[in-house]
Amino acid sequence: MYLKFYGLQEKPFNATPDPRFLYMSPGHREALAQLYYGAQERKGFILLTGKVGTGKTTLVHALRQRLDGQTAVSFIFNSTLPFDDMLEYVLVDLGIGKREDSRARRIIAFNDFLIERERARQNTVLIIDEAQNLPSETMEQVRLLSNFETPTTKLLQILLVGQPELRAKLDLPELRQLRQRISLRCQIAPLTAEETRQYVRNRLRIAGARDLGLFTDAAIERMTEYSGGIPRIINILGDHCLLFGYADQIRRVDRSSVNEAIEYMDQGMPRQRRITSFGRSIRRRRSQWFVKSCVFGLAVAAVSHVLSHETSVVNLFESLRRALMP
Repeated sequence: MYLKFYGLQEKPFNATPDPRFLYMSPGHREALAQLYYGAQERKGFILLTGKVGTGKTTLVHALRQRLDGQTAVSFIFNSTLPFDDMLEYVLVDLGIGKREDSRARRIIAFNDFLIERERARQNTVLIIDEAQNLPSETMEQVRLLSNFETPTTKLLQILLVGQPELRAKLDLPELRQLRQRISLRCQIAPLTAEETRQYVRNRLRIAGARDLGLFTDAAIERMTEYSGGIPRIINILGDHCLLFGYADQIRRVDRSSVNEAIEYMDQGMPRQRRITSFGRSIRRRRSQWFVKSCVFGLAVAAVSHVLSHETSVVNLFESLRRALMP
């Protein structure tokens, strides 16, 4: 709705984890480098944590793009699956054609697959998102998958991605063996005010904006205060700001515009002034379209009349003037 008004080619604040829009803050850059290093150097267990909405899943998609074609990746996004279903999902995801009925046979098929890949000098990575939801028993079964190894290398790299609660869960006594096997620990922190500014401008640039200053510095400062530097909240808030700014025909989002968007997000209903303004804006556009259509129709009719009756140009303009008079 607001793309043309702000000169955008696509929405800059979609909530989907599109790696094209990944803003590489120092924290994100360091985490991605560690993840890539851990996967390529076959470090076994790798841990990535961060608050809800900090961009963990987006970072994982960026990692998948950076891994070379010799790396097979299985991405489990439903961490509530029982271990047997999870194992079956991994086999299907990796294209292991032979289907087995028992857990033992599935594990044997998985091991054979990993050994064949190692002989071909190919790597395999298993990513489990929202890993804080895994029951302790399932996490212990996942740990046993790390036993796929040779005397010199790990056959399977396992990336556990989750919220800060995952770190607390790994401190449980029954998971001490898993905790000891984690070789790399990465953490994503919320964005600072300056990082939020760069984040917003980066997304506007990728979305095709000609003016990267659509949000004033005061507006971005307020967005940082409200969101706590969480990219997901910044995205939702930024999208609302552009929508309401379009309704009010505001070319630049200021602090007051952000405050109104925040009020809408908190209360679930915009102010009456905004509803009225939005409706008035739509009615104005419809009215302008109607007038233009009428003028175009009159022009076509007038030209047709000239061609068929040889009416003079002066008479033509006089007819148009009379038609457009109130």
